Amino acid sequence: MPGSKNIFPATASFSWTSYLKETKAVVAPDKCFKQNPEVPENEFALNMKLEAQDPRSSTSTCIATIVGIQGPRLRLRLDGSDNKNDFWRLVDSSDIKPVGTCEKNGGMLQPPLGFRMNASSWPLFLQRTLTTAKLAPPTAFKPEPPTPDKNFFEVGMKLEAVDRKNSFLICPGTVAKVDNRMIFISFDGWSGAFDYWCEFSSRDIFPVGWCAKTGHYLQPPGNKGQPKVRRPSLSPGLPSPSQLISSSPSTTKQDPHISSSLNHTPDSATVYLKSTCVCGPYLSSSKVKQMPTQIGPTTPSYVLQDIAQLCIDAAVQPKAVYPFLKAFPSGSSSIKVSFGGNTYTTFLKVPESSSQLWEYIDKLAEQLLCCENFFSAKQLQGICPKCAREDSPTSKLSTNSQQRPGPTKRSLSTDSPLNTKMPRNVVTEAASSTTESKNQRPSTSDPSRWTIDEVIRFVVDQDPAISQHSELFRKQEIDGKAFLLLNSDMMMKYMGLKLGPALKLCSLIEKLKQRRQNSQR
Repeated sequence: MPGSKNIFPATASFSWTSYLKETKAVVAPDKCFKQNPEVPENEFALNMKLEAQDPRSSTSTCIATIVGIQGPRLRLRLDGSDNKNDFWRLVDSSDIKPVGTCEKNGGMLQPPLGFRMNASSWPLFLQRTLTTAKLAPPTAFKPEPPTPDKNFFEVGMKLEAVDRKNSFLICPGTVAKVDNRMIFISFDGWSGAFDYWCEFSSRDIFPVGWCAKTGHYLQPPGNKGQPKVRRPSLSPGLPSPSQLISSSPSTTKQDPHISSSLNHTPDSATVYLKSTCVCGPYLSSSKVKQMPTQIGPTTPSYVLQDIAQLCIDAAVQPKAVYPFLKAFPSGSSSIKVSFGGNTYTTFLKVPESSSQLWEYIDKLAEQLLCCENFFSAKQLQGICPKCAREDSPTSKLSTNSQQRPGPTKRSLSTDSPLNTKMPRNVVTEAASSTTESKNQRPSTSDPSRWTIDEVIRFVVDQDPAISQHSELFRKQEIDGKAFLLLNSDMMMKYMGLKLGPALKLCSLIEKLKQRRQNSQR
């Protein structure tokens, strides 16, 4: 396999030979596995498209993009979905096919479960997706190996198995139980929370030595009696591997993926809050002024926890901000929220690097509709240039929706492991903030030319009661033109709104249309 395709280097810190001698264990023979004796060549490349079964809906065949390659395994993302639902398949899996296979067999490609756009836009989305797509060649798809005649596994046999909670990891495991067609996989040295049952013909289990043979990284066994928690991830877009936290520095396992040094120390992060920046409609400006100006330096996980808690405490309505936290990947960092006389706890995925922390913060700032410099990596002195420009009367009158750039990320996307992180800018030139002031105006008086953010600002300013639904407009990518086409049926059927909020929005849309007609006379 070409080395450039592998996300991780093969580990040199773990030896099956030594481990088997130490444990006096027996390896499962090759006949137990539904795997090719000879490793199939991986002829796929990043960003190629293919057809794949939606793992959450086995009856749906969807378009998928290859966003990662590790040995003979492909990391796939269903087009129209997000990186929270990526999954892995082998190059000889029967779940993947060349584009066009579904249609040849009389079927139709379906939108993935949780399609981010309006369901009615799927045909056009599919057409645009495939027009300029780089399709995986039919020769890259290898025939699936035959299923073993029966379950040959025995209790105590060693193998290599995918960690299903961190599915890009493969770890040493033991067959702990056998029950007809099923076997119970126990991961060596880790708590039982990650163990699972699977069929003996599962494609997620491999013979001992498979990772070394294919160049795939093999996660070493843990130390018994110590808790298994998240380990730093190579890329924020990837699921995080497991980490062992030890009371003894000499036994703490470090992730070899992050640095060439095995003595790599965890990232330390500091976030500065500028209370004079526009904080958006969801946060109370008076409460924001009471927030600390600096969080850290400390670990990224503690920084995120503090920021999330501060935003909840400073919220005009905590129940409107709470869904923003629930949208993040779940994990072990707890956030308690009190509203309506009740206390709620949500658990966020721990960010294991500064780059991942800033992706979380950027996303939160985008949802809160606050100034891009409200959270920053460096302390900003004096008046925020971004807020000053937004408050300028001339800027409001002279810009239009085509001249004014939309919101931009402060870093490149890291969905692909090959992307390189750009430094975070303290002051950006893109307009992505809103303001609590009623003097804030869209960049143009013509609502059909509004951006998605301008639609959201209009809805929030006109009726704060529906502010909790504003994120739906971003998820459905509703700009001004699409906003004017909405009706109550579409909002209830495709956006999941109840009748009350849908009618309120319809009323706002009608007023906009009337105002637009009057201005054109």
